[in-house]
Amino acid sequence: MIRAALRTTTAAVLGLTAAVVAPAAPARAAVGHAELALRWAPIHHQDVDATGTHALGGRSDYLTAVDFDGDFNGRNNWDRTGQAGADLAARVYYSVVETPTHWYLTYLFFHPRDWTDHPFGETEHENDGEGALFAVERDGSPYGTLRGAVTVAHSDFFSYTPAGSSWTSGRESVDGTLAFQSSPHDAFQHPVTAQEAQGHGLKAHPQYRINGDGVVYYPSTVAETPSGANDRDVRYQLVDIFAPGGLWAQRATSSLFAHLGTFAGDTTGGCGQGTWSCGTNSANAPWGWDDGNDLPGRGEIATDPAKLAAEYFAVPGTLSRSYTRNPYTGAAAALKAAARTAPRVTD
Repeated sequence: MIRAALRTTTAAVLGLTAAVVAPAAPARAAVGHAELALRWAPIHHQDVDATGTHALGGRSDYLTAVDFDGDFNGRNNWDRTGQAGADLAARVYYSVVETPTHWYLTYLFFHPRDWTDHPFGETEHENDGEGALFAVERDGSPYGTLRGAVTVAHSDFFSYTPAGSSWTSGRESVDGTLAFQSSPHDAFQHPVTAQEAQGHGLKAHPQYRINGDGVVYYPSTVAETPSGANDRDVRYQLVDIFAPGGLWAQRATSSLFAHLGTFAGDTTGGCGQGTWSCGTNSANAPWGWDDGNDLPGRGEIATDPAKLAAEYFAVPGTLSRSYTRNPYTGAAAALKAAARTAPRVTD
């Protein structure tokens, strides 16, 4: 009996020891900024107009990189879009800013031409930068929960919330519901955005939609070129705005930016011929986006997105205004000066 009790006690002690020293399951690594941007990057519907000489058979409505022609010269982009061999592979720029409570993901959709095909009162211009901001609550899940979005259509901002979001209208009224769609290239449901042809204003789908020809772009790590003006499965590559030597690093390059946040563009290459006129220096990067009728200042949709979220939405719970990561802050003084002195740009 004593020997049996000892065996029982020893087994219990050994079991307890094993329980104490058993290795814990490895913790899941935190999601990186590139992964986060890819997860929430939108499926994007681009309407395409293939008519008229400035359309280039639809190529003027393709998404591409600012340096699609191999240089950071904004003043030759209109011209080179129409040249044989122009690389119009799809790329979309992104930045990630974070607070203890939220991630803010900004996406820039770039076209070398903002164009028109008639002379009746509309202007066109070299370079075109529209985009979107997505606010994602850090709720403990790997990728968080998308709560609200603000899109850029020319010089106006439009706000959206997903169905069931706890965010509601703030100082600005919510303009619609942000829809989601599954991607054939990953396992996620992505928000869906859309751009009009020619001027490329950007809203949540279906406030803009493809009418006839169009390209449906899917977020990816590779850049594909549409096979034609009506290609419904094209992958776009995400490019970090803050990549070494990238877009933000070029912000003082005078051949690319006429002012801080405003792309340089001129009237060469036929821009304005047969139309009302061609504007110069008429498109913005995210740190130059501005809705002049709203309270947030020039560029703050990207550089101070928590401020914009607090203005545009009523947010239950905590919305921190303190940033734990904001790569734009190193240029805060220059951005503030540009907000005071840069000419008003009507994209």
